[in-house]
Amino acid sequence: MPHPLDLFRHCPHCGSGEFAINDDRSKRCARCGFVYYHNASAANVALIRNGRGELLVVRRGREPQKGWLDLPGGFCDLEETAEEGVRREVMEETGLRVREVRYLLSRPNTYAYGGFTVHTLDLFFACEVDGDAEPRAMDDAAEVMWMRPEELHIGDFAFESTRTGLREILKNTPIYKV
Repeated sequence: MPHPLDLFRHCPHCGSGEFAINDDRSKRCARCGFVYYHNASAANVALIRNGRGELLVVRRGREPQKGWLDLPGGFCDLEETAEEGVRREVMEETGLRVREVRYLLSRPNTYAYGGFTVHTLDLFFACEVDGDAEPRAMDDAAEVMWMRPEELHIGDFAFESTRTGLREILKNTPIYKV
């Protein structure tokens, strides 16, 4: 995968082709002086537990990592808080309405999409959902399932950030400990 900055050939401010690497995270235009910083995109991850202590897991229905396990979540939209984003993503993927959101931790990630490496900062949230609703696979989730924490095989999860985040949460969060 090329570095994301390699894909930006022209200055987004003036259109000049004199747009060159400034450092490992930015490019600078020699014509107008504009500096473009390529920062991580915000993404959210939902940990949803039912009354039996099981976690809601989805099977990815689309690339990247189609068929792998994942947790509900996705990219934050523009002008959306991470909490709004996790609520929206859970609704889109499972049909569940999130009542409460509590931040747990974050992990960096890379997400290969269309020949482009998207660098993300994945924000993990404990989410409480309406108790009587049953999840259903929607949007880019091919399947939804409840799993006991001791049944989870961390290596079956699609992204390194999810694997490291889950390990940390299962190890250090009392409500998720096995």
